[in-house]
Amino acid sequence: MGTYDQLLKRQHDFYETDSTKSIEFRIQALKNLEYLLKANEQKLMKAMKIDLNKSAFESYSSEIGIVLHEISFVIKHLKKWSRPKRVKTSLTHLGSKGYVHYDPYGTTLLIGPWNYPVQLTLSPLIGAIAAGNCAVVKPSELAPNTADVLSQLIRSAFPEEYITVIQGDAEVTQELLALDFDYIFFTGSVPVGKIVMEAAAKNLTPVTLELGGKSPGIVHKDADIKLAAKRLAWGKFMNAGQTCVAPDYLYVHREVKEKFKEALIDAVKSLYGEYPLKNQAYTHIVNQNHFHRIEQYLTEGTMVYGGDKDLNQLVIEPTILEEVAWEDSVMQQEIFGPVLPILEYDDLSEVMEGIARNPNPLALYLFTQDQQVENRIVGSVSFGGGCINDTVFHIVTPYLPFGGVGTSGMGSYHGKSSFETFSHQKSILKQTTLFDNPFRYPNAKNGLKILKYIMR
Repeated sequence: MGTYDQLLKRQHDFYETDSTKSIEFRIQALKNLEYLLKANEQKLMKAMKIDLNKSAFESYSSEIGIVLHEISFVIKHLKKWSRPKRVKTSLTHLGSKGYVHYDPYGTTLLIGPWNYPVQLTLSPLIGAIAAGNCAVVKPSELAPNTADVLSQLIRSAFPEEYITVIQGDAEVTQELLALDFDYIFFTGSVPVGKIVMEAAAKNLTPVTLELGGKSPGIVHKDADIKLAAKRLAWGKFMNAGQTCVAPDYLYVHREVKEKFKEALIDAVKSLYGEYPLKNQAYTHIVNQNHFHRIEQYLTEGTMVYGGDKDLNQLVIEPTILEEVAWEDSVMQQEIFGPVLPILEYDDLSEVMEGIARNPNPLALYLFTQDQQVENRIVGSVSFGGGCINDTVFHIVTPYLPFGGVGTSGMGSYHGKSSFETFSHQKSILKQTTLFDNPFRYPNAKNGLKILKYIMR
């Protein structure tokens, strides 16, 4: 039996003691995690600075702060969520009561990505803890300093038979996926998501996949151009575009395209300065492979702004392209970097046809004041989630479930959705013994007539 097999067995044995099912135990674990983050904020920020050159502001606003807010929200509501939920019963079940009990799955595997190595690794852990599970956390090896700090913190506060961090490369991930976990939560790319799902299928393990895709932004002719430009620049170029819900490309109405381009350039300069390569608060590309992948996109279409790069520091400045074609590589795959192509349109049907060229996007951002335009896009285009007149902010509120659809993912989390994702909903019907309904039995007089009446 290998090392990971033994670890999983210890977690399974610990889960079987029912310790994790206590609401007080779960809340205390969440408070411990909250304390760890607050007490080690500077350590985590330093690690993210080394791994991705994240500024203190971005490390807190898009990583640590979001996790702390989520923990606080879950602690506040967990007792209510955990109670068995009474549900209605139909006339056929006269005298009975229906309940839904929320049971933890047991042992969970949480595989995190490198782009938001704190938020996207710990947010699923909050859900796993809240639901009463044990967890093996596998952070990304591409953000090694952050992974080291997370490992140290988890080890200092939790026994490994309850929660532990395992570091390593893709080979380690494959070894973990081969084990018989009770639930798997993966955040990452579509190709790796397919590998995770294939591995999970061998043990019929339920999975949540948080993936990505080409998420469009749409700027209609009646949009507040200056505000749209500012919010799109922020959503696209934060973390140097290495965000699964970043606007991947824009459709801008022909009537306002030139005005919007000017406003977008002004917004980029305002956010990152005239020389982003020298801006110490601007996030870098994670490694050389991703740098060279993104670099290839700079040769396509017509460059409107940006394009400077520095391989030694792994930084590419915010870049805006136009006159790109769907056949170009920049429009064939998720960019996941600071390059933003702009397409123009006259009619919304062109936008909808263009979006349909790709699999379902993880996010969509529409800027308009027209309710009919909003209704048409939201009602007719399939996407995971999104915003009207904003970007990215929909993933921050714990009141909205966050997840993809189709190839952009399956399942959702955040807030109550995280608790439900990591819980099995056990249905219980409690039947009365005060009387017995005779029509349920095959020898009942006029049984068929009664059934047809009450079941119509």
